[in-house]
Amino acid sequence: MSTLMTKLEMTEVIMVAKSQRGLSWSQIAESIGLSEVFTTSACLGMNSLKPEYAEKLCEALDLPPEVKKALEECPHKTWEKSVPTDPLIYRLYEIVGVYGPTMKTIIHEKFGDGIMSAIDFSMHIDKEPNPMGDRVVITMNGKFLPYKSW
Repeated sequence: MSTLMTKLEMTEVIMVAKSQRGLSWSQIAESIGLSEVFTTSACLGMNSLKPEYAEKLCEALDLPPEVKKALEECPHKTWEKSVPTDPLIYRLYEIVGVYGPTMKTIIHEKFGDGIMSAIDFSMHIDKEPNPMGDRVVITMNGKFLPYKSW
């Protein structure tokens, strides 16, 4: 009988296996047939995997059944409410702080009153070579969900 594993314990086991095998997130994602961003998010505990993908991930990294079960569990999506101190994550907060109202205004102008789904959503992170310093390209693609009147 397998024991219950928390998402944090699951992530620790996955990170050790990933490091031991010298694999990138891109390689792992390709081996299971999902996107790099979604695979990484699931491995970090912020999304769950359907059983067939959890099975493929566990096979790719030679992980125990407890990890498969934890990967399939619905996550409790929470994060620190304070501004993070990690420089990269802080900069993303800064971008939303500075450009969030602009993004909201333009989205409302183009679509109407509503939100961008984080459920029907995809994201890609790419590297764009540039002689002045490589560029990070983050593409977010979410379904527009209009607010309904009732």
